[in-house]
Amino acid sequence: MGTIDATRFRQTLGHLPTGVVVITATDPLGGPVGMACNSFTSVSLDPALVLFCVKRGSSTWPAVQAAGAFRVNVLDRGHEHLSRQFAARGVDRFAGVRWTPAPSGPRLTDVVASIGCEVEAEHPGGDHVIVVARVLSLEIGEPAAEPLVFHRGRYGSFAEFDPAR
Repeated sequence: MGTIDATRFRQTLGHLPTGVVVITATDPLGGPVGMACNSFTSVSLDPALVLFCVKRGSSTWPAVQAAGAFRVNVLDRGHEHLSRQFAARGVDRFAGVRWTPAPSGPRLTDVVASIGCEVEAEHPGGDHVIVVARVLSLEIGEPAAEPLVFHRGRYGSFAEFDPAR
């Protein structure tokens, strides 16, 4: 069995659109922490479980892990800047960001949806850790909001299929 080229792997899977979320938590040693993520999905309805993947060596994951609980903030199509800010290294990711405290972690303002979670399990996944979490709370933002989508290395939003086109 041959080795898969990492660049080609990324290009190929980039053809699958993904939603973009920001995972936030309250660091037990201080203030809010957060990280951008596009590997988030539902797992189970009963019990309600979700998962996301975090790169091994992440500087943010240890604080989220220590908090035990976190919030998934589903970004709106106008939040590309938040995705980039929360993906940046060595910056104050909350600088200029509007948010409110919430039981599982900071809720970013004007998100499409917000999901409070607690870590249920962690599994090794190559150069990532697969985090399975139990859903504790659900909030839906503005009903007409459209989620931010990442596809082929670019940001965009969801458009409904028009059969007349």
